[in-house]
Parts: sequence; structure tokens; C-alpha cells
Amino acid sequence: MARNRTGTRTCTWRERRRRRDDRRPGPPGPYTLLPWLLMGMGSFSNLFQGETPNPWLGGLGLFTFNSLYISVVFRGFDKRKRESPVSYWLLAAMATVTFGLAIGYGGSWLLFFPLLSLACGTILRQRQLAVGLLSLAVVAGLIAMWRGNGGSEPWTIGYGTFISGAVTAAILTLAETVMELRAARQELARTAVEKERLRFSRDLHDLLGHTLSVIVVKSEAARRLAPRDMDAALVQVADIESVGRQALTEIREAVTGYREGSLATELDRARSALTAAGIEPVLRRSGPPLAPQAEALLGWVVREAVTNVVRHSSATTCSFVVDSTSERVRLTVTDDGCGPDPDAPATPGIGGTGLTGLTERLAAAGGSLRACPGPERGFVLTAELPVDGTDPADEDAAACAARSHTLGL
Repeated sequence: MARNRTGTRTCTWRERRRRRDDRRPGPPGPYTLLPWLLMGMGSFSNLFQGETPNPWLGGLGLFTFNSLYISVVFRGFDKRKRESPVSYWLLAAMATVTFGLAIGYGGSWLLFFPLLSLACGTILRQRQLAVGLLSLAVVAGLIAMWRGNGGSEPWTIGYGTFISGAVTAAILTLAETVMELRAARQELARTAVEKERLRFSRDLHDLLGHTLSVIVVKSEAARRLAPRDMDAALVQVADIESVGRQALTEIREAVTGYREGSLATELDRARSALTAAGIEPVLRRSGPPLAPQAEALLGWVVREAVTNVVRHSSATTCSFVVDSTSERVRLTVTDDGCGPDPDAPATPGIGGTGLTGLTERLAAAGGSLRACPGPERGFVLTAELPVDGTDPADEDAAACAARSHTLGL
């Protein structure tokens, strides 16, 4: 709830939507099937007026049938109870009472067959339902022909028996499907939100981690250069300003979900950041041009690799090798830094939040990411992916849009 200027509490749009969803008509409940017991009023009237032989036996049968009907119907709306053997035993007992009353009395007592069929529609499903309703309709018609007054009554009883169970089962199946679709829609909405949060956190980590590392490196370079070369220090300060402005733009684009990276742009930034940190960059590139999606993914890899080299490697040289064919592309980043700490415990797989996120990105696009110590010293980071790989961030945004459109129907 929110408050307006006068202090009155007003509903937010989320609360209004929740209340609107609560007002939607829900699936039918067991109470909607109880009024059909009025079909037995003819039998009750015969008992009350003394037109039924053995009225105590008939009354006991009527009471037993109604009790079984209520029990079966209520169990039919609970999936766990509906599929339990107890429900089938109750249904069998109800069928026994129905056949006994119909054969013993006939007339208005034959109307218990449609009620039995209705109870079958709440319990039975698929093939069991079809076989049960057809068999029950045929037997009900034959008993009505034997105990009835001729004419069209037997066919009416048979048709009413079949259609009662069929319509009940169809309505309950449709209601269950609607409930499952609502649950699936809620799950899709929750999954879409989780994926969007993952995309945003991943992009934000990659953007800020790299940008802040570059700013720190250039600030240190400006501090070292300021006492002896003010012009060179001002160049570094100008680069810091440029990096900060670019970071603001990229963060805005990442928030909206439309950020597209470029391998060439990231390589240029990597060269600038490495040079400012006193690391010599080496670049070798071969093969045909890459698709924008592959360029964007490899741009993220270059960004994260440079961040780690500047922060942790103490390297003097860092090389980037891009080899591409018509099907796959490989990016290898190698530095001659100090490598892993020999006293640190070994960690299986790829560690670190940034590399973990990159591994997930490339895996979603059909690629892979490997990080391991170099043959002599330093680290080697290798990324491979198909040249037509798609960026998971773009996929997430498209999926969220599609789900939002679907959920609005």
C-alpha cells in the first residue's frame, strides 16, 4: 500500500493485479456436484408415500448411496485421494448399491445410474473412464429396458448415464489443466525474473570489475608521472575521465538489456589498460571476420582476462591470439605472470565470479572456457565457441519479452 498527498492509503498496481487475479473464477469444487442428488427425490417421495416395498431396505440403500456419492465426489477433487485404492473401492461399493436398487425397484430408482456415472467422472480418467462409462451406459439401458415401462426410457437412461460422466470428467480435466497452466505461468514468470537478475548481476560485475581496475591502474600511473611529467599525467587523467564516461554508458545499456560488445573495441581497451599497467600487449588475429554475437562473447572474455592480468598476475607481457575458421573460433590469452600460489589449496574447475559467469555464457552458446597455469609460468585462458554463437544476455532479454507477452494473454 502507498499513501497519497492527503495521507490516504492507495493500492499499488501489483496489489490491484493480485486482487484482480484473486477475483478470477476458480475451478469447480465438490459442492457444485451435490445439487445433483436432487435427482433422487423421486425415490425419496416413493419411500415417503409408502409406494416402495421394503421401505426400510430402500431407505437404507438411499442413505448409503448418498453417503458414498458425497465421499467419492469429495475425494475426486483431491488428486492424491482420487488415485488411491480407497476411492476405487468406494466407487465399486456405490456401483453395487446402484445396481441393487435399480434391479430391486426400477422406476425412479433408475436415475441413480446418471449419478453413479457422474461419480465415475470425478474418479476415472482416460481409458478407464471411456470403458467404464460405455459399460455403465449399456448396462443401465438394459436394466431400464427390463424394469422400465418401455418406450424411449431405456435409451434416455443409457444416454443420460453416459453423458453425465463424460461432461463431468471433461469439465474437471479442463479445470485441472487451467490450474496447471496458471502454475506454469507463475513458474515461467519467476524463472524469467531470475534469469534477468542473473544477466544483470553478471553484466554489472564484468563492467565494473574491468572499469574500476583500469581506473585504478591509470590513477597509479598518473600519480607516478605527476612529479616529473605533468603532461603525461594529464593524459592519464583524461583517459580516466574517458573510461568513466564510457562505463556510465555501458551500465545504462546493460540495465536496459541491449548492450552489444565488440572484440576489436575490447582489444583496443585492453592494449590501453595493459600499457598503463606496464604490461606489453601482443595481438595476433587470423581467420575470417566473426559474427556480432561471437564478437560480443569474446569481448567479454578479453575484458575479464585483462582485469585478472592487471589485478593479480604481476606480468610483463600478455598475448591475445584469435584463430577463427568457418565453424569455430578460439581466443587464447597468455600472460607471463607469477602464476598460482603454490601454497594455496587446489581448486577444481574455474574459480572466481567473473570466470564462472563467462563459463556459463559460453556454455549457453555451445562453447567452452578453460583456465590453467602456463607451461612455464603465468596463466592461459582459452575460449572456444561456434562462430554463430548467440549471446545469452540477448537470449535472456528475448525470452523475458516473449514470456511477458505470453503471460499477458
